[in-house]
Amino acid sequence: MFTLRLLTGALALAGVSAAVADWQALPAKAPEPAANPSTPAKVELGKMLYLDPRLSSTGTVSCNSCHNVMLGGEDNRGGSVGVHGQVGGRSAPTVWNAAFNSVQFWDGRAPSLEAQAKGPVTNPIEMGMKSWDDVVARLKAIPGYPEAFAAAFGSGDAVTADNAAKAIAAYERTLITPNSPYDRYVGGDKTALTEQQVRGMNTFAETGCSNCHSGPAFNGPTLPEGTPFFMKFPTFENGMFEAKYGFSRDKGRAEVTKKTEDEHLFKVPTLRNVALTAPYFHNGKVKTLDEAVRVMAKLQLNKDLSDQQVADVVAFLNALTGEFPKQQMPQLPGLPNGTFDYD
Repeated sequence: MFTLRLLTGALALAGVSAAVADWQALPAKAPEPAANPSTPAKVELGKMLYLDPRLSSTGTVSCNSCHNVMLGGEDNRGGSVGVHGQVGGRSAPTVWNAAFNSVQFWDGRAPSLEAQAKGPVTNPIEMGMKSWDDVVARLKAIPGYPEAFAAAFGSGDAVTADNAAKAIAAYERTLITPNSPYDRYVGGDKTALTEQQVRGMNTFAETGCSNCHSGPAFNGPTLPEGTPFFMKFPTFENGMFEAKYGFSRDKGRAEVTKKTEDEHLFKVPTLRNVALTAPYFHNGKVKTLDEAVRVMAKLQLNKDLSDQQVADVVAFLNALTGEFPKQQMPQLPGLPNGTFDYD
């Protein structure tokens, strides 16, 4: 199995030195599929849809509610709040740099951003729409949306679920945060990191963190879209951390596949902007970055880090905070003289 072969190799290399770590800067542009080339009209439509709460059954929840582009791309909660105040069972992953994930969601169930964009809208806890047919009917009823879809996808029956997902994905591919201190450092500016951050960078590699958190987004090797990179979490059992945080209650990938061999496999998340995305892990139970570093070292590498090592790694992880492109909020098209029959 591809995932388990990677896991075995990663654990075997846990003592790799910083000198051989493959340090890569984040590209300024995300890859895009041939079936969904980006255009300004498509990106603008995607931004409108991403920020429009009318895509939810209550008219109160948008994509941005849980993946806030005014902050770190999520909501800093252990579980996101959906329609009717319902709380989801997993911490929302950041949308910033999600275009560099080869699969989406913690369990990797969506092979692309386009597939991911469709899921939350009809999830009964998240945005609660009964079907995408209902979403399309709502969008067609709002003057301005049919014209925006036509500008992005051409004339004809342009307002479709597939086109809405393509537009949202096109917008999300613009959410890239390059030029962090780390990026400048690996690009040749050796003054971009502090002495402590350089120590943390070395500790990160020498401890074995970079065996999973590698590549330009620190989320594993660059793989074709739809090819997952999973790791078992926790890898090493620890009664104290399990009692405190309950990591093993979520079966991870197995919740989707129902296969025993997939239990506790999770997509390796990006570490870009990780200093801004607390709380940590799939269940959002760890509130601070220093504790997350200790937990990862123990549960994934069976290592105990000193206070100094933890502080150094945290300093390095703060150097992964990049430059956020300014978000100009769109004027959403209104529905004159009426409203929808919200829940």
